[in-house]
Amino acid sequence: MDAAFTAEQDEIRRTLREILGKRCGPDEVKAAVRTAAGHDRELWQQLARELGLPGIAVAEEYGGVGCGPADLALACEETGRALLPSPLLATAALCVPLVTALGTGAQRSALLPPLATGGLTAALAVSGPALATALALTGEDASGQWSGGGRAGGVQARADAAGGGWRLYGEAVQVLDGHSAGLLLVAAHTGGFARSRTLLFLVREDAPGLVRTRQAVLDETRPQARIELRDVPAELLGDEGADVLGALAATGRTASAVLAAEAVGAAGRALARTVEYVRQREQFGRAIGSFQAVKHRLADLYVQVQAARSAAYYAAWDPDQGGLALAQALEALRVTAGEAIQLHGGIGFTWEHDAHLYFKRAAADELLFGPVHRLRAHAADRAGLFADPAAAAPQPQRPAAPTPTPPPAQEKVAV
Repeated sequence: MDAAFTAEQDEIRRTLREILGKRCGPDEVKAAVRTAAGHDRELWQQLARELGLPGIAVAEEYGGVGCGPADLALACEETGRALLPSPLLATAALCVPLVTALGTGAQRSALLPPLATGGLTAALAVSGPALATALALTGEDASGQWSGGGRAGGVQARADAAGGGWRLYGEAVQVLDGHSAGLLLVAAHTGGFARSRTLLFLVREDAPGLVRTRQAVLDETRPQARIELRDVPAELLGDEGADVLGALAATGRTASAVLAAEAVGAAGRALARTVEYVRQREQFGRAIGSFQAVKHRLADLYVQVQAARSAAYYAAWDPDQGGLALAQALEALRVTAGEAIQLHGGIGFTWEHDAHLYFKRAAADELLFGPVHRLRAHAADRAGLFADPAAAAPQPQRPAAPTPTPPPAQEKVAV
């Protein structure tokens, strides 16, 4: 494996950093998240037009750039560095791979081109706080019970009595960019107990019976919505025999690598801003960055961020390692953001300070995609790290005991 970046990838990084440096400062981020869409639509269109960012991992035959997950992760490292509020994660990292893997030829031809150009955004809706479970980040659920399991709650699907498709009812919370997405991919349970299975359905933003409410969340740069489905008409994504759970798990592996790169970008920027501050802030007649204790804390943070960056880059080429990379990146972001607040002193503790943008992102991402200890535990289970070798080894076969020979039957003699 050659982990060196190509000239094209370096150009993507440079151009994206230049655009975001001009258009996505802390003040612009705070203004964008308070709009109805939750992001700067003009900036989103600029990124789509000049860089093809939404379609960076979409095949060229569907109007995309035709790059791989590594290029998307590299781009997301820069968007994470600026804490860019955008539908990039929900659209490009979660929904596009599902449409590509499960959609019919007609569905791919109809949906992927507008998704690649940024004209259409999408969101993945799963019931309850189960996004990490649905994407198999923190555990495997082969039965798909998180989608409802035939019981009350979740999202249920039934075939339309008129034979014209499907109807959905139920609700999903914590849907990333669900309030503004033009297309929803809704995971729903169907079949009752006899034929229990989880399927994905396409729901348009103007579908009758669809109610979307933007939620008040900790991290405003990751807007979330509550989706209520009241007998909503829907289109099945793919066919009824599709391996939806397998596709969700594969999407989760790629998304975890993208999220790890994004978290590393945020952690690196938080550390750089802190280093810049301690060089300027003076106490007792000298810059506080000159104190040995502060130097040691910053050095520890630098090592942790660099280790997380190496793990994220490795996962970008091998998404199977995405879970461990995401755990390390989320931990690095949480620790770095917390230390940034501490080292900024009294001003850092004010809720309005820019350092809290990174702290909120760290806390919210761990709530959505973690926690860290569960990410690591699941990765260890998949690798068989704590499996009992004695239980896995074949047991020696003991020779079977000989079958006793029955005594000969006695002859009856007539008297």
